[in-house]
Amino acid sequence: MDNILSYFKDKKVFVTGHTGFKGSWLLACLHEAGARIKGYALAPEHPEGLFNVLHLGNIESMIADIRDLPRLSAEISSFEPDFIFHLAAQPLVRRSYEVPVETFAVNVTGTANVLEAARQLKGKCTIVAITTDKVYENKEQDILYKEEDRLGGYDPYSASKACAEIVISSYRNSFFNVAKYDQHKKGIASVRAGNVIGGGDWSKDRIIPDIVKSLQSKEVIEVRKPDAVRPWQHVLEPLSGYLKTAILLDKNPLKYSKAYNFGPVATDHATVKELVETAIKAWGSGEWKDVSSTDQPHEAGLLKLDISLAQKELGWIPKLISTDAIKWTIDWYKQQKEQRKEYTYNQVKDYFAL
Repeated sequence: MDNILSYFKDKKVFVTGHTGFKGSWLLACLHEAGARIKGYALAPEHPEGLFNVLHLGNIESMIADIRDLPRLSAEISSFEPDFIFHLAAQPLVRRSYEVPVETFAVNVTGTANVLEAARQLKGKCTIVAITTDKVYENKEQDILYKEEDRLGGYDPYSASKACAEIVISSYRNSFFNVAKYDQHKKGIASVRAGNVIGGGDWSKDRIIPDIVKSLQSKEVIEVRKPDAVRPWQHVLEPLSGYLKTAILLDKNPLKYSKAYNFGPVATDHATVKELVETAIKAWGSGEWKDVSSTDQPHEAGLLKLDISLAQKELGWIPKLISTDAIKWTIDWYKQQKEQRKEYTYNQVKDYFAL
């Protein structure tokens, strides 16, 4: 077993947002690692989503709202986790236009609630807060955003995640300051990645679910902004980065209590069109058409991350190029429903064996 996973054997790991797409893949990794897991999230939205595919009976799964601070604090305190991975969020750009206040409440206040609950813990705890690549003030230029670049956000989702980063920074400085680590015993890092793809995602207005639904029904795939460039990566790529961050942060909180970007190498960013055509090739059939229009909500057209800090300090590099990430994703959806659980664990094993 990969030494990243083996580090978490028998560790107590609290995961917010464990019923979501990325949270469920994290559960699969931690389950493979032999961790003791407690999850806290709303009920899964889709019956065929990865959480229901895995149907893990050996974890504590609390179905509750991240905005409920008393409940959240009680669950964290009773578990006394070694690690907290905070993934609970309203994660969709287009939905944030429909429910902006809810998006800010979940993503900003929810993050503050997790950190406040962690502040009440007496013992050591290592915290990794997941935000997004969209926290930066996007200039729509062909540049790579670094961790110290200015935060921003055109849409409510992006802005809420930038606000969450400010909350994290505030708690890190005010309550989890590295200069007083011996008193509070909390290390906290924020991790930024976006446009992750992988099996088990059925979210509305997300490119892979839209592609798969169209391919399954033999309908033409409708594509918005085919020339938009994104840092596509398989979900196991950033998750391996989050886990590695947690390990190093646990060992040396004074050095690693900061923000890190995770994404593909600079030469491996691809357009929406390239992703769709690679997915069609992997599926074996299909067609697509451009349905872009001027009355759609604003979405970033160009966004790239500089991952040199994660490479230098964490020793993390992506293992899959974008075409392989797309193929791994489409292969998952091609599996029969009863085979998807085993296939998920096989992909976890295969990835960490690379």
